[in-house]
Amino acid sequence: MTPSRVDFRIIADWIRPQSRVLDLGCGDGTLLDDLARSKGASGYGLEIDDGLVTACIKRGVNVIQTDLDAGLSEFDEGSFDFVILSLTLQAVKYPDRLLREMLRVGTEGIVTFPNFGHWRTRWQLGLLGRMPVSRALPHEWYNTPNIHLCTLRDFAALCRREGIQVLESQVVDHAHRPRFGLRLFPNLLGEIALYRFRRARVP
Repeated sequence: MTPSRVDFRIIADWIRPQSRVLDLGCGDGTLLDDLARSKGASGYGLEIDDGLVTACIKRGVNVIQTDLDAGLSEFDEGSFDFVILSLTLQAVKYPDRLLREMLRVGTEGIVTFPNFGHWRTRWQLGLLGRMPVSRALPHEWYNTPNIHLCTLRDFAALCRREGIQVLESQVVDHAHRPRFGLRLFPNLLGEIALYRFRRARVP
Protein backbone atom coordinates (compact mmCIF):
# COMPACT_ATOMS: atom_id res chain seq x y z
CA MET A 1 0.00 0.00 0.00
CA THR A 2 1.36 3.44 -0.99
CA PRO A 3 1.12 6.16 1.68
CA SER A 4 -1.49 8.78 0.83
CA ARG A 5 0.49 12.01 1.32
CA VAL A 6 3.78 12.87 -0.38
CA ASP A 7 5.41 13.80 2.93
CA PHE A 8 4.28 10.44 4.31
CA ARG A 9 5.80 8.73 1.24
CA ILE A 10 9.11 10.49 1.89
CA ILE A 11 9.01 9.39 5.54
CA ALA A 12 8.12 5.84 4.46
CA ASP A 13 11.13 5.79 2.13
CA TRP A 14 13.34 6.59 5.14
CA ILE A 15 11.91 3.80 7.29
CA ARG A 16 13.59 0.39 7.05
CA PRO A 17 11.35 -2.71 6.81
CA GLN A 18 10.29 -4.30 10.10
CA SER A 19 11.29 -1.21 12.10
CA ARG A 20 9.97 -0.32 15.54
CA VAL A 21 8.38 3.12 15.21
CA LEU A 22 7.08 5.69 17.69
CA ASP A 23 4.89 8.40 16.11
CA LEU A 24 4.55 11.49 18.31
CA GLY A 25 1.36 13.46 17.73
CA CYS A 26 0.18 10.67 15.47
CA GLY A 27 -3.20 12.20 14.60
CA ASP A 28 -5.66 9.63 13.30
CA GLY A 29 -2.95 6.99 12.86
CA THR A 30 -2.74 7.21 9.07
CA LEU A 31 1.07 7.20 8.94
CA LEU A 32 1.52 4.29 11.36
CA ASP A 33 -1.15 2.33 9.49
CA ASP A 34 0.62 3.02 6.18
CA LEU A 35 4.00 1.97 7.63
CA ALA A 36 2.56 -1.23 9.07
CA ARG A 37 1.10 -2.17 5.66
CA SER A 38 3.99 -1.07 3.43
CA LYS A 39 7.03 -1.75 5.66
CA GLY A 40 5.83 -4.27 8.23
CA ALA A 41 6.59 -1.67 10.90
CA SER A 42 5.26 -1.94 14.44
CA GLY A 43 5.09 0.45 17.35
CA TYR A 44 2.95 3.08 19.00
CA GLY A 45 1.41 6.46 18.40
CA LEU A 46 1.11 9.18 21.02
CA GLU A 47 -1.82 11.58 20.72
CA ILE A 48 -3.64 13.94 23.10
CA ASP A 49 -6.88 14.57 21.20
CA ASP A 50 -9.80 12.32 22.23
CA GLY A 51 -11.31 12.11 18.75
CA LEU A 52 -8.01 11.27 17.10
CA VAL A 53 -7.24 8.62 19.71
CA THR A 54 -10.60 7.03 18.87
CA ALA A 55 -9.75 7.16 15.15
CA CYS A 56 -6.45 5.38 15.84
CA ILE A 57 -8.21 2.63 17.76
CA LYS A 58 -10.67 2.15 14.89
CA ARG A 59 -7.71 1.73 12.52
CA GLY A 60 -6.16 -0.86 14.80
CA VAL A 61 -3.20 1.42 15.59
CA ASN A 62 -1.62 1.10 19.04
CA VAL A 63 -2.08 4.51 20.63
CA ILE A 64 -1.37 6.08 24.02
CA GLN A 65 -3.17 9.25 25.02
CA THR A 66 -0.60 11.66 26.43
CA ASP A 67 0.76 15.20 26.27
CA LEU A 68 4.14 15.39 24.52
CA ASP A 69 5.18 18.23 26.81
CA ALA A 70 5.20 15.67 29.63
CA GLY A 71 8.12 13.88 27.92
CA LEU A 72 8.71 10.26 26.97
CA SER A 73 9.68 8.86 30.36
CA GLU A 74 7.43 5.82 29.90
CA PHE A 75 9.81 4.49 27.23
CA ASP A 76 13.24 2.99 27.87
CA GLU A 77 16.39 4.10 26.09
CA GLY A 78 16.72 2.64 22.60
CA SER A 79 13.18 1.23 22.48
CA PHE A 80 12.58 2.22 18.85
CA ASP A 81 14.41 2.33 15.53
CA PHE A 82 12.65 5.56 14.48
CA VAL A 83 10.80 8.28 16.37
CA ILE A 84 8.64 10.51 14.15
CA LEU A 85 7.35 14.00 14.93
CA SER A 86 5.26 15.21 11.99
CA LEU A 87 4.11 18.86 11.92
CA THR A 88 4.12 19.02 15.72
CA LEU A 89 7.57 20.34 16.70
CA GLN A 90 6.38 23.95 16.47
CA ALA A 91 3.45 23.27 18.81
CA VAL A 92 5.36 21.86 21.83
CA LYS A 93 6.68 23.97 24.70
CA TYR A 94 10.26 22.65 24.68
CA PRO A 95 11.32 21.52 21.17
CA ASP A 96 14.97 21.06 22.16
CA ARG A 97 14.04 18.84 25.10
CA LEU A 98 11.73 16.73 22.92
CA LEU A 99 14.46 16.25 20.30
CA ARG A 100 16.78 14.95 23.02
CA GLU A 101 14.06 12.59 24.24
CA MET A 102 13.45 11.36 20.69
CA LEU A 103 17.09 10.34 20.39
CA ARG A 104 17.10 8.79 23.84
CA VAL A 105 14.28 6.37 23.06
CA GLY A 106 15.04 5.99 19.34
CA THR A 107 18.07 5.34 17.14
CA GLU A 108 16.96 7.89 14.55
CA GLY A 109 14.48 10.74 14.51
CA ILE A 110 12.33 12.16 11.74
CA VAL A 111 10.86 15.65 12.09
CA THR A 112 8.68 17.70 9.76
CA PHE A 113 7.67 21.32 10.37
CA PRO A 114 6.36 24.40 8.53
CA ASN A 115 9.22 26.63 7.35
CA PHE A 116 8.84 30.18 8.70
CA GLY A 117 11.56 31.29 6.27
CA HIS A 118 9.31 30.81 3.22
CA TRP A 119 9.13 33.90 1.00
CA ARG A 120 5.41 34.46 1.61
CA THR A 121 5.87 34.64 5.38
CA ARG A 122 8.82 37.02 4.91
CA TRP A 123 6.73 39.20 2.61
CA GLN A 124 3.75 39.40 4.96
CA LEU A 125 5.89 40.18 7.98
CA GLY A 126 8.39 42.48 6.24
CA LEU A 127 6.11 44.49 3.94
CA LEU A 128 2.67 44.23 5.49
CA GLY A 129 3.82 44.21 9.10
CA ARG A 130 1.40 41.37 9.90
CA MET A 131 1.96 37.93 11.36
CA PRO A 132 1.94 35.58 8.37
CA VAL A 133 -1.03 33.43 7.39
CA SER A 134 -0.44 30.90 4.62
CA ARG A 135 -1.58 27.49 3.41
CA ALA A 136 1.18 25.88 5.50
CA LEU A 137 0.46 28.21 8.47
CA PRO A 138 -3.30 28.77 8.24
CA HIS A 139 -4.00 30.16 11.72
CA GLU A 140 -4.22 33.75 12.94
CA TRP A 141 -1.77 34.85 15.63
CA TYR A 142 -4.46 34.69 18.34
CA ASN A 143 -5.69 31.15 17.67
CA THR A 144 -2.60 29.34 16.41
CA PRO A 145 -1.36 26.18 18.13
CA ASN A 146 2.15 27.05 16.91
CA ILE A 147 4.32 28.56 19.63
CA HIS A 148 7.87 27.89 18.38
CA LEU A 149 8.05 28.60 14.65
CA CYS A 150 11.44 28.25 12.97
CA THR A 151 13.23 28.27 9.63
CA LEU A 152 15.41 25.57 8.09
CA ARG A 153 18.49 27.47 9.22
CA ASP A 154 17.14 27.73 12.77
CA PHE A 155 16.59 23.97 12.91
CA ALA A 156 20.05 23.25 11.49
CA ALA A 157 21.59 25.52 14.13
CA LEU A 158 19.68 23.72 16.89
CA CYS A 159 20.92 20.37 15.60
CA ARG A 160 24.52 21.58 15.71
CA ARG A 161 24.07 22.86 19.26
CA GLU A 162 22.52 19.59 20.40
CA GLY A 163 25.13 17.37 18.72
CA ILE A 164 22.60 16.01 16.23
CA GLN A 165 23.73 14.72 12.84
CA VAL A 166 21.34 15.40 9.95
CA LEU A 167 21.28 12.33 7.68
CA GLU A 168 18.78 13.51 5.06
CA SER A 169 16.54 16.50 4.49
CA GLN A 170 13.96 17.58 1.95
CA VAL A 171 11.44 20.37 1.50
CA VAL A 172 8.00 20.29 -0.12
CA ASP A 173 5.31 22.85 -0.88
CA HIS A 174 2.05 23.36 1.04
CA ALA A 175 0.47 20.43 -0.82
CA HIS A 176 3.43 18.22 0.20
CA ARG A 177 4.81 18.13 -3.34
CA PRO A 178 8.57 18.20 -4.07
CA ARG A 179 9.58 20.62 -6.82
CA PHE A 180 12.87 21.32 -8.60
CA GLY A 181 13.19 24.91 -7.40
CA LEU A 182 12.89 23.82 -3.79
CA ARG A 183 16.24 22.04 -4.01
CA LEU A 184 17.95 25.23 -5.20
CA PHE A 185 16.51 27.58 -2.55
CA PRO A 186 15.04 25.36 0.20
CA ASN A 187 14.85 27.98 2.97
CA LEU A 188 13.22 30.53 0.66
CA LEU A 189 10.83 28.34 -1.34
CA GLY A 190 10.18 25.32 0.89
CA GLU A 191 6.93 25.45 2.88
CA ILE A 192 7.35 22.20 4.82
CA ALA A 193 10.70 20.73 5.86
CA LEU A 194 11.52 17.07 6.52
CA TYR A 195 14.64 15.93 8.40
CA ARG A 196 16.07 12.52 9.30
CA PHE A 197 18.74 12.62 12.00
CA ARG A 198 20.59 10.77 14.75
CA ARG A 199 22.91 11.53 17.64
CA ALA A 200 26.28 12.58 16.24
CA ARG A 201 28.96 9.95 16.75
CA VAL A 202 31.91 10.96 18.88
CA PRO A 203 35.21 10.53 16.96
